Amino acid sequence: MKTTRYFDSLSARPDRAAILHEWVERVVHQPVREEVQPDGRIRRWGVIDEAGGRYLRIVLLEDGETVHNAFFDRGFKL
Repeated sequence: MKTTRYFDSLSARPDRAAILHEWVERVVHQPVREEVQPDGRIRRWGVIDEAGGRYLRIVLLEDGETVHNAFFDRGFKL
């Protein structure tokens, strides 16, 4: 999985350390929703059953494969 330095530094934070890379890859490849931001970055969401059914938002760079950010999105609705 390709990542940015920003993602790598965020992954070390206590509130993000619980997000498994396996989950990130799952959302990258099997999202339930995708949106393209005005700056070209791509948002993808996926449900993580192992985390109590919470939705994980992944932000990819414009190339569609480099992970820039990942976090549980409390406000996401299908």
